[in-house]
Amino acid sequence: MAQQTTITLIDDLDGSEAEEQVEFGVDGRTYAIDLSSANAERLRDFLAPFVAAARRANTGRRSGTGSGAPTGSSAAERAANRAVREWAIAQGMQISERGRIPSSVVSAYRNAHQ
Repeated sequence: MAQQTTITLIDDLDGSEAEEQVEFGVDGRTYAIDLSSANAERLRDFLAPFVAAARRANTGRRSGTGSGAPTGSSAAERAANRAVREWAIAQGMQISERGRIPSSVVSAYRNAHQ
């Protein structure tokens, strides 16, 4: 037996049938609301003067720490990491040629160079 499922969106404001989902953001949070065409138009009309005076924010999803800081290393950081690696190898420590340097190795390097 075949079945057909129908999904009906309901306007979150007045309970009528909704035609669209509208996304908007305030204070760093993004919201989604199901609205009829009339209520979606009301929302857009209400927000229009604010949108006209605003600028677009860079809201792209970022991976990593989320701090907004660049994830790449500067030339100075690369040179410092190279020095730590060379020192660690000279001390007989097992350390990879690439990737993150264990904090214990960095601490030992700093203690040795105070």
